[in-house]
Amino acid sequence: MPRSSSGQNGTRLEVVDGARPATTRCGYVALIGAPNVGKSTLLNRFVGHKLAIVTPKAQTTRNRLLGIAIVGPTQIVFVDTPGIFAPRRRLDRSMVAAAWSGAEDADETLLLVDASRGVDQDTRQILDRLAERNRKSILAINKIDLVPRDSLLGLAHALSREGRFEPIFMISGLNGDGVEDVRRHLAASLPEGPWLFPEDQLSDAPERLIAAEVTREQVFLRLHDELPYASTVETEQWQDKPDGSVRIEQVIYVQRPSQLAIVLGERGQRIKAIGARSRAELERMLERRVHLFLFVKVRQNWVEDRERFKALGLDYDP
Repeated sequence: MPRSSSGQNGTRLEVVDGARPATTRCGYVALIGAPNVGKSTLLNRFVGHKLAIVTPKAQTTRNRLLGIAIVGPTQIVFVDTPGIFAPRRRLDRSMVAAAWSGAEDADETLLLVDASRGVDQDTRQILDRLAERNRKSILAINKIDLVPRDSLLGLAHALSREGRFEPIFMISGLNGDGVEDVRRHLAASLPEGPWLFPEDQLSDAPERLIAAEVTREQVFLRLHDELPYASTVETEQWQDKPDGSVRIEQVIYVQRPSQLAIVLGERGQRIKAIGARSRAELERMLERRVHLFLFVKVRQNWVEDRERFKALGLDYDP
């Protein structure tokens, strides 16, 4: 997906005269944290373009997603990871393993903590593991717009005693407060080296995958608590048309026949609504007309299907 000339809310991305400077920096930054602490929202803010889907539900992110930002001479490759929690199912274990793998492989680790939740059980487990490995991390206390300043200072002080955090930032990924400070700090801290991606590239994820995630986001938002974790979406056909538009065929997979009716809704109204909202979002992202066709199929127990894990970029036996 190409980089547009301006990011979210009109923030212009920093490319020096359209050319790379003589001395460049580049590195990977892993975003880790408990479920629903705002990692995907922050990734989109860092990159200046929507790449990761965002819903109020925990565990929305299922696989690692790269987002690429340029700050002066530095190319930052952000790794959005699934939320880390106590896993119960195979899919849960694979998601958590992907998150820790992203952190282990990165040049820098940015731990997000939800200011309104503080140190909950999932965050406690993350802190303990970071301490066991004596790993230095950067800490960002997110969603600062939701709590009083006194509470923020107390939380920051408590977390400063929990591990090797250098430095600690207070941010709001939603409205952008403090985010630029984090971005500039990361840009200065990454090692010198050549850029790994073309300067106009936003992610290494194929457009087919991003398109499937956009529709899955609408499934999560429209079905509320009825179905989301039992569903997945795959892009089966992608055809570029002579007029510049694109025809996309996607399948929403559910685990049981009884779930078909939930997705379809009365007289097909629910899937029509999902399709309409997904199509509008895709047209905004791709900047061209989209012809979207959705189908619903049963794939029993897909959460135990090795091929589905491969499609998601997850290890079946983590």
